[in-house]
Amino acid sequence: MANVTGNTTTNSPRGVGSLIPIEISLWTGIEAILIVIGMIILGRILRKLIIRKSKETTLTWIINEDTADIVFRMFVLGGMIWALYVIGVMNYQIGSTSVGNIAFAVGFFYFAYLIAKKSKDYLIMSAGKKPSSDVQVKAKIFYYTFITIAFFLALSFAGISAELSALLAAAGITGIILGFSAQTVVANFISGIFMYFDKPLNIGDQVKIGELEGIVEDIRILSTRIRAWDGTLIRIPNEKLFNSNIINLQRYPARRVEIEIGIAYSADTEKAIEVIKKTLNEMPLVLAEPGPVVFVKELGDSAVVLSIRAWAPSERWFDVRTEAVSRIKKALDEAGIEIPFPQRVNWFANELRVKVDKES
Repeated sequence: MANVTGNTTTNSPRGVGSLIPIEISLWTGIEAILIVIGMIILGRILRKLIIRKSKETTLTWIINEDTADIVFRMFVLGGMIWALYVIGVMNYQIGSTSVGNIAFAVGFFYFAYLIAKKSKDYLIMSAGKKPSSDVQVKAKIFYYTFITIAFFLALSFAGISAELSALLAAAGITGIILGFSAQTVVANFISGIFMYFDKPLNIGDQVKIGELEGIVEDIRILSTRIRAWDGTLIRIPNEKLFNSNIINLQRYPARRVEIEIGIAYSADTEKAIEVIKKTLNEMPLVLAEPGPVVFVKELGDSAVVLSIRAWAPSERWFDVRTEAVSRIKKALDEAGIEIPFPQRVNWFANELRVKVDKES
């Protein structure tokens, strides 16, 4: 029979884990409980102090209720680990490491995750209500970089450095295999990085990509999401987006409105141009510099085609164009300038003869 001390045995194989005899006396148990209670009380006190301080300082991005909760959790977890050390549980060996090392590594990674998430949220919130894609991409890169570093540090703290080297080697081989089997994912990822430095578009921009047109909703590592004018969501892989012709309709503050309208050949062209210019000058959203331009573009089959060009704020381009078309039509009607229907003149090479039936 195995010798039993406390709740553990002493004849376990070393390869699986060395069980250390644990003798828990009454005083040891009371000490462990007092440590946990004391750390909880201390954590609550610090939490209240941080929340009170957050109402008096301008550094609310770091001294706030979220920070107070993180500090409280750190004290609670630290108290539990300390108590387990006092009891002796943390000395239990698992392979080449111990329970204490693993517990410290898990706690370290957990709080690193909380700090990384809080920092990412702060970077995004500090940019305003509508953060640019540049800010969001930077925040995500910082978050994933911080988490990755914390993960490998946690493995090191856990005391499995030898296993870590084997893990990295396996990860490298796995990465090569996945690289060949997931070329599209890798291409989208690399294209996303290139787009970050190229910056052809930002969140909130009105864009046209091939036959697709809408507003950029989100730019992610592998894809970009666009909300079309009909309210549907379009997901475009970054590789396809990077290799496409991207027309950014809102990159610059002003955008040109182009309208073509035909008037009758019998109409006074100069008068029509003056009427149109006057109409555009009366519109508050039409820019005075550069001013509107109206000229005869061509002599069409049924009308003299006038080309109208005016500049407007990019975010109000559609409103200006629709209003300009409506006002110009009304102004030409009031001036007696005809906008003709399409007309055709039929010409016959020989004399046209028509037979008339008298009875009918």
